[in-house]
Amino acid sequence: MTVDRYAVVGNPIEHSKSPLIHAAFAAQTHDNVEYTRLLAPLDGFVETVQQFFSEGGCGLNITVPFKEEAWQFADDLTERAQRAGAVNTLKKQPDGRVLGDNTDGAGLVGDLLNQGVALVGQRILVVGAGGAVRGILQPLLAQEPAQVLIANRTFSKAETLANLFTDMGSIQAVEMTHLDQQDAFDVIINGTSASLSGELPPLPANLVANHTACYDMMYGNDITVFNRWAQQHGAAQTIDGLGMLVGQAAESYRLWRGRLPEVAGVMEAMRGQ
Repeated sequence: MTVDRYAVVGNPIEHSKSPLIHAAFAAQTHDNVEYTRLLAPLDGFVETVQQFFSEGGCGLNITVPFKEEAWQFADDLTERAQRAGAVNTLKKQPDGRVLGDNTDGAGLVGDLLNQGVALVGQRILVVGAGGAVRGILQPLLAQEPAQVLIANRTFSKAETLANLFTDMGSIQAVEMTHLDQQDAFDVIINGTSASLSGELPPLPANLVANHTACYDMMYGNDITVFNRWAQQHGAAQTIDGLGMLVGQAAESYRLWRGRLPEVAGVMEAMRGQ
């Protein structure tokens, strides 16, 4: 029986739970698939992906720091990937061309709503302006928040990103050094990869109040540094990115296999581990 090969590509990659998640999806759907991790050199993403597809690979998930490079690599793009300027899912098509999609935003918004976090009419701060953040802004703005602010160490990058989405709602860039002048937010989303190295973006305590929900798009076996900071400053709710990971993985699986797996049981199993 033919085994269809998939993988997740990133650097670092050893922490990724994607193989466990997709194994659970395959068990649900009775598909004969193999899903592994691929560590790509920081200067060797394209070569790694080309080799995978040339050896018969069917599809890839892309994680930090390669999502924008994957966008450039893809031959064709879905509408949401085109808008995001970043790709987290690649699919080898029957004609040999590679399709790029971005399922991150669907995974994030779905998890926030499942966790009871209100988005409509809320003030939202997004920290970071890389490929991970590019993928979430369209679905986030579609929820009609009152305001989205993007803060990034390099202000020009946040400003450029905000300008790409101004037609979708109220979205602006803000200097990291000016965050101490802001009122507390309803929702704060950490879209940087700082948690992977145990670091914290330079965020002042005034951003958090007892109604604030804080979401770290990263995840780990222990509470992330960002979520620990949020708890220490009295956040109402702290959530890591595992639910987003499972949700975006399910959307990727649907792109590859044509059916959407059930995520609740997979989430429960992953938390148990």
